[in-house]
Amino acid sequence: MTSTPLPDTETRGLLSVLPTGMRPFALLARFDRPIGWWLLYWPCAYALALAGGLITHWPLLLWMLLGAIAMRGAGCVYNDIVDRDLDARVARTRGRPLASGAVTLKAAWGWLLALCLIGLVVLVQLNLVAALIAIASLALVAAYPFMKRITWWPQVWLGLVFSWGALVAWAAVAGTVPLAGLLLYGGCIAWVIGYDTIYALQDVEDDALVGIRSSARALGGAVRPGVGFCYILTIAAWGGAIWLVRPDWVAVMALLPVAAHLAWQVLALRPADPQDPLAKFRSNRNAGLLAFLAFAVVGLAG
Repeated sequence: MTSTPLPDTETRGLLSVLPTGMRPFALLARFDRPIGWWLLYWPCAYALALAGGLITHWPLLLWMLLGAIAMRGAGCVYNDIVDRDLDARVARTRGRPLASGAVTLKAAWGWLLALCLIGLVVLVQLNLVAALIAIASLALVAAYPFMKRITWWPQVWLGLVFSWGALVAWAAVAGTVPLAGLLLYGGCIAWVIGYDTIYALQDVEDDALVGIRSSARALGGAVRPGVGFCYILTIAAWGGAIWLVRPDWVAVMALLPVAAHLAWQVLALRPADPQDPLAKFRSNRNAGLLAFLAFAVVGLAG
């Protein structure tokens, strides 16, 4: 059997230049959907910037980008291994390589190992404290695919996982994670909950049919205020992190562009439109860039 790119694929051109036998593995690791590794990478870049490591630790920007690509791919492969039966019952995901039979379970485990080995190369670039923090995330990653079966808020768990790079990167620069780093991490968690709730709007009907839980289903008609509340927490926590690094209201105002972008997402969100949630979700790549610029300005100024 063959797998087909999902409706939200972004880079069909990449798939077209790969040998036919490699395409299902690229799809399995979501290489056709780079938004995922951007969102995993941004918290790493935030911490490097706000901790003052953009110049002194600049190689980590590249190493962590490689790590984000590899480990996001590994996480997707693991998620599909666990969810292969559920994926086959949901319209948007039944074309995934494992669910469709394009990749065997044994081959998927082998691909997962290969991606983890790339992550190991990145791991050895870190100091001991940062490396230990990174390793600690594996328990959260392993548990994530099961959260949608036992809680209405799997997005909270995803927030813990996708934001973990902020703790790793801050420790890589400073050797510890101060309160500012914890606030940065907390703000990233709230951001992830918000944007992944938007993403989950695409699957509300299918999720209801197969019994998958999500924050989008839990919030129902209150999705817009729910996401808005998450984004308010995001800006508040990020502002607190900046204040602890540089107690100056001008520094905190560097967050105004990203705050305006997140407000636009909420106000312009059309939950019932099949295309709009995906577009708003993808726009968080730009929101992430705006936040990074804010943290970079503050970190370099300090």
